[in-house]
Amino acid sequence: MSASLATAQSLLLAPANLSLDQLSATLGGLSKRGVEFADLYFEHHKSESWSLEEGIVKSGSFSIESGVGVRAITGEQTAFAYSGDIGLASITEAANTVAAIGRAGQSASVAVNGKTVHPALYTAADPLASISDDAKIALLREAERIARARDPRVTQVMVNLACEHVVMLVMRTDGVIAADVRPLCRLNVSAIVESNGKREQGRSGGGGRYGFEHFDSEFITKRAHEAVDMAILNLDARPAPAGVMPVVCGPGWPGVLLHEAIGHGLEGDFNRKGSSAFTGRIGERVAAPGVTVLDDGTLKDRRGSLTVDDEGTPTHATVLIEDGILKGYMQDTMNARLMGVAPTGNGRRESYAHLPMPRMTNTYMLGGQHDPQEIIASVENGIYAVNFGGGQVDITSGKFVFTMDEAWKIENGKLMYPIKGATLIGNGPDALTRVTMIGNDMALDEGIGVCGKEGQSVPVGIGQPTLRIEGLTVGGTA
Repeated sequence: MSASLATAQSLLLAPANLSLDQLSATLGGLSKRGVEFADLYFEHHKSESWSLEEGIVKSGSFSIESGVGVRAITGEQTAFAYSGDIGLASITEAANTVAAIGRAGQSASVAVNGKTVHPALYTAADPLASISDDAKIALLREAERIARARDPRVTQVMVNLACEHVVMLVMRTDGVIAADVRPLCRLNVSAIVESNGKREQGRSGGGGRYGFEHFDSEFITKRAHEAVDMAILNLDARPAPAGVMPVVCGPGWPGVLLHEAIGHGLEGDFNRKGSSAFTGRIGERVAAPGVTVLDDGTLKDRRGSLTVDDEGTPTHATVLIEDGILKGYMQDTMNARLMGVAPTGNGRRESYAHLPMPRMTNTYMLGGQHDPQEIIASVENGIYAVNFGGGQVDITSGKFVFTMDEAWKIENGKLMYPIKGATLIGNGPDALTRVTMIGNDMALDEGIGVCGKEGQSVPVGIGQPTLRIEGLTVGGTA
């Protein structure tokens, strides 16, 4: 038995006097009533957050939540019920509720296999318990001190520390049983600077699936300095120009453009329903030569990584686009079955009270051959986008709009001055065909990504190398 499964049984099942045999019988009852596929998803979620502002700990929260979700699928129909009470009576009641969609006459055999062990991608230690509350507050104060010491123009610093520890267990009618123990921590620093009546704000953050031991002095200093430096840069920023021009996107976090503009369009449910701009295009060229995009949930300690997804399927390094050719989609079990392909370990849910659906994990583009400075030097008149803020995308059309938190005007191959108020407007599938230079500096983000879909939020990772993209529309303020 794996350590994760043992932890899940002791934390989730033992307090309710539940056994795997009892749960197997419940799943067998669902099969007797004709459902094609069913699963039980148990979760214990512990989280806390701390916020410091103006030198004062302004807020702190702590929560523990446990529950179970019961899902039954027949064809394209899904029934789902959940309960915050992990007890046999509640589980049986939920199972009876979802069984209403079943058809009679199918097999009732359910064999549970608890012996499969998947290599863990992160520690199972509880980060909330790893250091004292006093030490967490000291960490907040240290980040504030470093930020204020960075520049005398700093007038306000806000620091947020958030962490969680999730234990999940899933059992399925096809015999799969899997468990995972998932830590997650993040530190955010925001700084406001003021000079000559002008005020600007900068932000930085980072984290991953590890404990507070990762937040050492070097980590905290980097976050604090980046937040202050971004704010100071924007003090001197000029209004952004507008028009159609080449855009150079920096490495790492600008991969959020990739995530939003094409990532969602490569999720299995949108393509099964025919609502994605990429529907039916596997094997076709959808991007410029050299563009290779993966979704990889197997990266050690990364924010978007999972040992197994929320359906118990091991995560994979799934090639979505290879050298510009569309190779496949991200799949959960239901959409994979309906599309006649294998699941890719992308079934994700926000909690036990939500249905799983195909979602990204860590989505990134591989690097190319060009030096980043060579790419900037190739642009006579354009924009260098260093950091993106929020964005919106239409899955069906692929159209997107993004704001830039940090950007520079490029003139004659040189970064001339920072700009503010810039937005990037385009079409995801079209933008991929306009990539003309790919840098050799592929980087993943610092571990701050949160992805929303159909009202559910999950942690994700993104990344890319420096890219030159031709003919994008820049919306400016000049």
